[in-house]
Amino acid sequence: MRVFAIFHRFLQKTKMRCLYITATGLLVFSACSDDEFTSLPSHTLLFSTDTVSMDTVFSKVPTAARTFWVYNRSGKGIRLANVRLQRGNQTGFRVNVDGIELGASQGFQAGNIEVENKDSLRVFVELTSSSNNADTPQKIEDELIFTLESGVEQRVVLRAWSWDAEMLTDLKVVNDTVIDSSRPIIVYGGITVAENATLNIEEGTTLYFHDKAGIDVYGRLICRGAAENNIVLRGDRIDRMFDYLPYDGLSGTWRGLRFYESSYENELDFVDVHSACDAIVCDSSDVARLTLTLKNSIVHNSQGYGLKSVHSTINIVNSQITNALNDCVGIFGGVARINNSTIAQFYPFDSNRGAALRFTNFYGEDNLPLYSFECCNTIVTGYAEDVVMGESRDSTVAYQYKFDHCLLRTPEMEADSIRLNSIIWENVEDTAVAGERNFYNIDIDLLRYDFRLRNKSVAIGKANKQSATEFDRLGVRRDDEPDMGCYEFIHSSDNEQNNNSQKIWKRK
Repeated sequence: MRVFAIFHRFLQKTKMRCLYITATGLLVFSACSDDEFTSLPSHTLLFSTDTVSMDTVFSKVPTAARTFWVYNRSGKGIRLANVRLQRGNQTGFRVNVDGIELGASQGFQAGNIEVENKDSLRVFVELTSSSNNADTPQKIEDELIFTLESGVEQRVVLRAWSWDAEMLTDLKVVNDTVIDSSRPIIVYGGITVAENATLNIEEGTTLYFHDKAGIDVYGRLICRGAAENNIVLRGDRIDRMFDYLPYDGLSGTWRGLRFYESSYENELDFVDVHSACDAIVCDSSDVARLTLTLKNSIVHNSQGYGLKSVHSTINIVNSQITNALNDCVGIFGGVARINNSTIAQFYPFDSNRGAALRFTNFYGEDNLPLYSFECCNTIVTGYAEDVVMGESRDSTVAYQYKFDHCLLRTPEMEADSIRLNSIIWENVEDTAVAGERNFYNIDIDLLRYDFRLRNKSVAIGKANKQSATEFDRLGVRRDDEPDMGCYEFIHSSDNEQNNNSQKIWKRK
């Protein structure tokens, strides 16, 4: 640097600036010389993947972007004569290469792209596929071709399965209506069922709700699925956040169901409601009338309440209500009966999670009499030492409850034959994972949950024979020694996992 400075001052003194500029220009020109780029066929690019796979996507719905990297580790600069989509605009793939969009105006290609040695390009891929006119997903494939200056072609496969879906936007149900489709249904804005109208959703139907969409029921909602053909209510993201985590595994991807004061005689049977905010909410209503029957159903992974009932009358049978940021089940006054259900609080996204079960005779500042709350043959467990919260704020307000043949993760209470009968008190002095041991799989790392009973669960054979349901949530007939919870354990000398996976869907 000292020699360069002396030379610079010398040029200034001798007014030889032109020589200096010329010399500097030669240095710059030398640094950027064509000699640094190569057209030898042996010099090629490296790719972070050879295939961009989008799994299943909805036709006519733009996907999120997938990305991959293009690296030059050849030792010389490489020029791309051309980057193009082999099928042009025939598939619906959209590509951006290092800020250059391969659009229609460019013929879905770009040229004269330089990749210097040890440099890289980032490529973004999106897809909006056309309708397939088929009930099943159809394969869509294209190739992104990188043609080097040497004439060498390198390819990355673009692949997806496109599924035709029906679209519902701000649906207002003012007359009795049936939704029944073998294709997925995407709901934008939401569905509103007017007072005096009934919406029937048939078995096997899946509704995919866009962000903040849900169902508001002022009239009546009837969902009757089957053990082998559930109705599914879920969010509309069918792609993945990470390779191991689909967006469907996240909570709060759609709004959920709300039953208003004028809504009665609602029925959810063999329905899978998951990944909502407040999954099911029953507003204050006439407790002399039944607001909701939830049977043989799943309510899982809620970012608010799993099921919240405010001064309503509800009936929960053979259902799994699990993992909620607030309470899995919150009963605030009214009338409620729970039988042969599994209520488990293992919500993974926030340690400040609510209870598995809460029942009170108030809500906010209002006193709400709890006229009757019965919980039979049910498992109530979770991570915390106490996941059962019963609270009475005013002794003059009705607060009637009873637990019969239940497994409860809460500190043992004094014997009370009127309110507590045949209770298994889960050992809360054990480690915090004690509640997990009842179930087949609780995997917080991969967010996989299987609430069927393990062969060592203390809930096996402990339900009340007289009040236990005949079949479990999956349509399996309960044996002579019925189990607590919504799943009946299948006794066999075979491997537990194989036995359950092969027989769990068979109605005996």
